[in-house]
Amino acid sequence: MGGGLHGRVLDVLGHEIAAGTHPPGSVLRTEEMEQRFGISRSVAREVVRSLASIRLVIGRQRVGTVVRPREDWNAFDPQLIRWLLAADRTAQLKTLAELRTAVEPMAAAAAAQRCTDEDAARLVALSERMVATARAGDLDTFMATDAEFHRVVLTASGNEMFAQLHEVVEELLRWRTGTGLMPERPRPVALRLHCEIAECIRSGDRTRAEEAMRELVAEALEGTLTLLEEVQTPTGNR
Repeated sequence: MGGGLHGRVLDVLGHEIAAGTHPPGSVLRTEEMEQRFGISRSVAREVVRSLASIRLVIGRQRVGTVVRPREDWNAFDPQLIRWLLAADRTAQLKTLAELRTAVEPMAAAAAAQRCTDEDAARLVALSERMVATARAGDLDTFMATDAEFHRVVLTASGNEMFAQLHEVVEELLRWRTGTGLMPERPRPVALRLHCEIAECIRSGDRTRAEEAMRELVAEALEGTLTLLEEVQTPTGNR
């Protein structure tokens, strides 16, 4: 997302639309944006264009900029994912987990059949780096390496539609780290599964690569929901 006035206004309105402050059918008027945020007409129009590119709004003659029904939104846009996670974390986490469960195990299985030697070696190296950074407690590097691991799996599948989902997975991983929903040290089972997936893909074990990825996605959801519950539960009620 761009910085400056445009980025800040876009972020505020995006969060509000995702949270239902501006429900479908409501009208966003550029004049009101100008007054509310103290921005020029050109900035307001650029914000509207950005919202329209995510299919959150549509321009209608004699009406103005109208918020579209939720089913029209571009649910794969990383910015929208971030806004929806802020609006209802539990519901969006489950939605993303269902998507990952449907796609990533199949991508791992396909990668076991189609990946290049270079991609296979890259996955093994990334899994080893994850183990090393987890032991060192370097969560930022761990997260970046984790995101790269999943990107390589998705692209190595040879399925271009799977490959384009890497931004969705990366946004989720970044959000977990940024909101404190990653354990201080990644769980050993997660590290083991990443290493196993890499080895299965390298050895061409399609069946186990798929199973291990399914286990990994389930483990990630369970861990995130557990930490989320701890954050939401007052200390005295634990």
